[in-house]
Amino acid sequence: MTNYPTLKILDLFKPFFLMMGVDYAVMRRILQVKLTMDRRRVPTIFSGSGTKKKGNQFLKSLGIYGLYGVMLIPFIFLGNNYLFQVTIMVGITMFILMTSLISDFSTVLLDVRDKTILNTKPVDTRTINAAKIVHVTIYITLLAGAFLALPIVFMIGVQGIVFTLLFAIEMIFLILFIMSLTALIYIFILRYFSGEKLKDIINYVQILLSIGIIVGYQIVIRIFDVVKLEFTYDFTWWHVFIPPMWFAAPFETLLNQNYSGGLILLSILALVIPIVSIILYNRLMPTFERNLDKLIEETGKNSKKKRKVGRFFEQLVCSGPEERAFYRFASIMMSQERNFKLRIYPGLGIALVFPFIFLFNDLNNRSYAELSSSNAYFTIYFSLIIIGTVVYMLKYSDKYKSAWIFQTVPIKNERLFYNATLKAFLIKLFLPIYLFLSVVYVAIFSARIIPDLVAILLTAIIQTLISYKFVNNGIYPFSEFLETGQQGGSSMKTFLVMFFAAIFAGVHFIVKLFPMGIYGYLILLLIFTIVGWRIVFPRNEWT
Repeated sequence: MTNYPTLKILDLFKPFFLMMGVDYAVMRRILQVKLTMDRRRVPTIFSGSGTKKKGNQFLKSLGIYGLYGVMLIPFIFLGNNYLFQVTIMVGITMFILMTSLISDFSTVLLDVRDKTILNTKPVDTRTINAAKIVHVTIYITLLAGAFLALPIVFMIGVQGIVFTLLFAIEMIFLILFIMSLTALIYIFILRYFSGEKLKDIINYVQILLSIGIIVGYQIVIRIFDVVKLEFTYDFTWWHVFIPPMWFAAPFETLLNQNYSGGLILLSILALVIPIVSIILYNRLMPTFERNLDKLIEETGKNSKKKRKVGRFFEQLVCSGPEERAFYRFASIMMSQERNFKLRIYPGLGIALVFPFIFLFNDLNNRSYAELSSSNAYFTIYFSLIIIGTVVYMLKYSDKYKSAWIFQTVPIKNERLFYNATLKAFLIKLFLPIYLFLSVVYVAIFSARIIPDLVAILLTAIIQTLISYKFVNNGIYPFSEFLETGQQGGSSMKTFLVMFFAAIFAGVHFIVKLFPMGIYGYLILLLIFTIVGWRIVFPRNEWT
């Protein structure tokens, strides 16, 4: 196996590990195997790529994280406003490192294979735990180094050596804090919740990372308006609960000689909390290892309340027992298959965020009163752009080999399967997002837009049918291998389907020019929806 450079550097600390009672030779061999296996793992940041993965994908991802580090550079030029600029820089760094740690390295922290493989060998628990911690430390250090490399170069030239050295020391404590905090969160969840709940939380953090990367630049752009203001600071008790301010406080006390009580307290927290959290994590490690057994357990329980809500919509939109059965099946697949959710939910998150981004852009050019009386509610059409992509992905699954079950059921018209699946998509995935947006938009624009919101919902249903005929039109849902869905074969079609939302928005805008025109448009859309669904999925063939 390859003798990795990180292992050669680790050899310098061999006396330290021996002093801690760790079998260094065994730990080094475990790390060598783990690092070799990691060459095949695709980071979350590449999860949506349609390119074939070759080589060490983690090392390739470091270049992308290096580009993300550019967003820290503008804050280096804010003079001696250390508390403000370092708080922002540490906050961004914490978000990147912690979400990456949870999304990409949870398999390391939560690796139950160590319990089933290594525990059967003559390897003591201390050595296994040391290998696990060092493994995560190697990668989080590489990631932090890539992310902070360019900012540190600018720090040396702009802020000087003292500032840069202090920042580097702070980052060491920040990495310790992030690692221990993540592990303590896992310990808490495993102590009081099931392994399934922890897996769901990890999945949602992966989704958050994907969404944050896509829309993060919007946040950074809007931060620049703050630069024009005077920076003043008054300590308040709740600031002790904001970790980025802990790590920013030493800059203000040491470099600006600001020795106020609040800043000294925050500076002490930056030193003490990471050390205490590491000690606490070490103490709780035996409990953590025992609770890892929960990850082997499979619990598919749903609350009674969820079952009642699901049953209500099932009875509402499905016309027969066969359709209800497949609606229920599709709902379970969408809610429980994690790889499917990892590819679909980020897009749904974008559909939720995009309308607000364009609203905020509009708010920069006019007052809130002008905005609420305008037609800016048309930005909710941006929530429809994801429909084509989701409908296209409905034919993919990790469990595609089980699709033979569709051929065994006594259903004459096989389009019934997709009929129920599309309804499940609209009810389970799209409708919650749209209802949330509608509530917010009614609060902003008043109840006058309710007819328009109903029209856009009917438009979403029609666009779902168009997407099915245009980019999918398959026989069986969830019947193809999920990985082939990343090859981009229908990316152009799904892109073109987005324009249907623009066409409907244009027609809607024209209709609004006529008095009471929206109500005639509503009737027309309702007819199109009913007739279109009957044409695509004829009911007389469902027996």
